[in-house]
Amino acid sequence: MRRSSLRTSLFLISLLFAVLVVGGVSLTTYVVISEVVAAAAHDAAVRASMRVADIAKVRVTDAVLEAAASGLTGQERDQEARRLFFRDVPAIFRGGGQSGVEVAFYDETLQPLWFSDERALTEAEQERRRAIVAAQPVESVYVDRPPLSGMFGEQALDTFTIHVPIDLPDGARGVIDVTYFPDLEESIMNQVRLPMLVLALSSALVMVIMIQAGTGWMLKRIEHLRAAAESVETGRLDVQLPVEGNHEIAELARSLNMLMSRLRHRAAMQTRFVADASHELATPVAGIRGYTGILRAWGAEDSEVRDEAIAAIDRESRRMARLCGDLIALVRTDQAGEAEAVPFDVHELAREVMASALTRYKDRGHLHEGPPGGALEAVGDPSRLEDVLSVLLDNAFKYTPPGGKIFIDTRATDDVVTIEIGDTGIGIPEEDLPSIFERFYRSDESRSKSTGGFGLGLPIAKSAVEAMGGDLAVRSARGEGSVFTVLIPRDLSREQR
Repeated sequence: MRRSSLRTSLFLISLLFAVLVVGGVSLTTYVVISEVVAAAAHDAAVRASMRVADIAKVRVTDAVLEAAASGLTGQERDQEARRLFFRDVPAIFRGGGQSGVEVAFYDETLQPLWFSDERALTEAEQERRRAIVAAQPVESVYVDRPPLSGMFGEQALDTFTIHVPIDLPDGARGVIDVTYFPDLEESIMNQVRLPMLVLALSSALVMVIMIQAGTGWMLKRIEHLRAAAESVETGRLDVQLPVEGNHEIAELARSLNMLMSRLRHRAAMQTRFVADASHELATPVAGIRGYTGILRAWGAEDSEVRDEAIAAIDRESRRMARLCGDLIALVRTDQAGEAEAVPFDVHELAREVMASALTRYKDRGHLHEGPPGGALEAVGDPSRLEDVLSVLLDNAFKYTPPGGKIFIDTRATDDVVTIEIGDTGIGIPEEDLPSIFERFYRSDESRSKSTGGFGLGLPIAKSAVEAMGGDLAVRSARGEGSVFTVLIPRDLSREQR
């Protein structure tokens, strides 16, 4: 994905997120406010109906007493009381004594006898009949618009009507409809709709800006990572990513800086390796070419010169062959796949390697000790371990003066086999110990030339041990000999699982 498209995608995502969050909060707020206002309107309707019912009952009693005081009796008294009650109804109940309240009176046949406003005449005959039969108030609700329409247009709350049964002065039962119209509540909702909309849009804008600011900060650091990746691709390893804070991107930058540091170190080692290998190969090649020129010039006339040149050419060619063999072994170790995991006897393998070394250096009169008798069973790669022991024993014999001692000691636990190869030789200076496993490193150039070494044996051994999941360490001091410690898993198959 291109950077521009990523930024656009993140902008669209942030916009959608802001719309969903702010819209959800606004919708929830609107619903909560609408419910609160609707509950307040319902309570107002109930209170108005109770007040109207109380006034009606008092007025019925007053009308009956007034009719009786006039001296009328029987049906005439009841008709007079009914007339007196409805005479005072308009003056007493118009508006219900409260804004937004309209009242309508219905007789026992559910015919309207009086109403304060035409809005009070609702089509709720079934509810009125239920109120008369049950002799208790019944509610009805009139819904004018869908619930959420007020978010985008004029507010229209539910209209509540309380149907209150009442006993009329003549003994009949009528119904008073008390209808509450939430005009005030609707006006309040209409007034707050625009501020709510402005607040919602402002919140969404602020959220988008904040998300974009965070996105820009993050993309800037991703750009640094991309630049580092491109520099690695083009071979430039001198890029250093800025590390600020303790967040995940900073941790990634630290990891990449460490990676590039390792790559720089590896590239430097590779350059040094190529230079050292070229130098080591150039030396015998130059010697061979030089003695070939001598042969051409004087070899036919002087037999001693010819024999000396042939011997030198043979010596330099064998030296070059050993170097090529070491290089091939090193490359093979680096490129080798997973180590084998087969059962073998560590002691038997060590005895074979020791016997081979004693044969090669039998004229130097070295003393030797180990490996221990008996068997030490392990599961691993015997060929790689043989290469390691061969390198370490060869070095021990090379750098131990005649009559010195070389030893092999082993011990094992359930998980690890430890092999120590030591000598009483010349030792390794303390300042050289950190570098002896580097390729072509030789602590004493003249000594290496006398022994024919190239500084590749220990790196080969180190790589082979690490390929088996183990470790190779050394302790040594000048003039006190050296001890190399090989640690390998006793059961490599279990480690590989």
